[in-house]
Amino acid sequence: MQSTTGNTPENNETPEITEQELNEILRIRREKLENLKSAGKNPYEKVKYDVTHTSLQVLNNFETLEGTTVSVAGRIMSKRIMGKAAFSHISDRDGLLQIYLRLDELGDDFTAFKEYDIGDIIGVKGRVFKTKTGETSLHLSYMELLCKSLLPLPEKFHGLKDPDLKYRQRYVDLIINPEVKRTFYLRSKIISAIREYLDNLSFIEVETPVLNNIAGGASARPFVTKHNSLDINMYLRIALELNLKRLIVGGFERVYEIGRVFRNEGMSVKHNPEFTLMELYQAYTDYNGMMDITEGIYHYVLDKVIGTRHIVYQGIELDFEKPFERITMIDAVKKYLDIDFNNTDTCELEKALTEKGVEYKKGDSWGRLLYAAFDQKIEKYLVNPTFVLDYPIEVSPLTKKKPSDGRLTERFEFFITSREMGNAYSELNDPIDQKERFIEQVKAKEAGDEEAQDMDEDFVTALEYGMPPTGGLGIGIDRMVMLLTDSVSIRDVLLFPTMKPRK
Repeated sequence: MQSTTGNTPENNETPEITEQELNEILRIRREKLENLKSAGKNPYEKVKYDVTHTSLQVLNNFETLEGTTVSVAGRIMSKRIMGKAAFSHISDRDGLLQIYLRLDELGDDFTAFKEYDIGDIIGVKGRVFKTKTGETSLHLSYMELLCKSLLPLPEKFHGLKDPDLKYRQRYVDLIINPEVKRTFYLRSKIISAIREYLDNLSFIEVETPVLNNIAGGASARPFVTKHNSLDINMYLRIALELNLKRLIVGGFERVYEIGRVFRNEGMSVKHNPEFTLMELYQAYTDYNGMMDITEGIYHYVLDKVIGTRHIVYQGIELDFEKPFERITMIDAVKKYLDIDFNNTDTCELEKALTEKGVEYKKGDSWGRLLYAAFDQKIEKYLVNPTFVLDYPIEVSPLTKKKPSDGRLTERFEFFITSREMGNAYSELNDPIDQKERFIEQVKAKEAGDEEAQDMDEDFVTALEYGMPPTGGLGIGIDRMVMLLTDSVSIRDVLLFPTMKPRK
């Protein structure tokens, strides 16, 4: 996207309007609409307008287009009337373009333009030229009103009065803030680049059901809905995992899906109840292969979309040029908390955790104590890209055990700026072991753990047919976009984030 420079749009510099002034603006705009209709010029009857160029195409190709006539359409963002001439900026999908019009050339259309409002949408034709200040512009020979705006846009220098409205009324946010629109253009390009990278590795993109009989594939609280015809409760998916692994069983050796998942949990700058997840599964590899793919995805996206492997997020310099750091969970707790979980005496570990301020339940297993220490105290240290390996089996019900230590699994999560950005396993393909772990999850749910998984008999049946050794990876797309667009909140990278309704 690109915006023009030049004369500052004076109309956008006025102080914030009062409620009384707003009501008067609304009355005047509706009166103008009625006058247009009475004159047989209802702007809502326009069905199309032939556009030959966008603003950016005009700006980037001035040498080729100078002196030629082009057709552009967009929203009026500024007006400056100077007697028998006028300047204006219109905004289209790419940015701003200045237009210049004269009374002696446009006649009644010029008079009509004087009554147009900021926010109205117009179609124009004009000759490409540069003003005395050097701004690429259109000298108009034709103009028509395509849509009448009945509500005023927020002033440029005040934005939306209520910050909450930028998420509730994203359409207004996009109109007045070009940088917001740029974020979502980048989001689209990032997702396209991920697809391109995986397609080049012979992965097949698939689609799996959003509605499921069982909420599985992750430890999370689901949304419950009702299927009226079948008279059954169903769950919005909390993960993509189990259906994708069914496809691995079926012979699709490399599959991925990018789709919405839903978790009925809290909201924060890092969490939204619905978010976009990318999961992929590859036969005949393990979590080491998933680390290679993770680095490959980031390198490809950074090279293709951002243009550098050195970025800054909220003032933090990050280097993606060098390989991601790899550290086991045990070593991370030892390094940053100085507690050695090679010691298996849970009494001693509980004492050490208490001294460090780690919360845990009396009688927790060695694995749960390890995870509590990591989860509560270590993530803040993981600023640069880091793979944390070998999670306890208690928190990894779908993951293969480490051959060298049955208490741990071949699982990693990767962290950037102290945030978990993705999760990967060497996938469990032993149907007997898998069923036993499901049983443990059911017991946990019966004991009050709302995030524990249900028994999925059909998935166990699928494994009984045989699933090859498989690596699986999940990446949170929204957090990745936050990182690469320097966005503070997940709401900044979701076009329509979940909001509590206003009365």
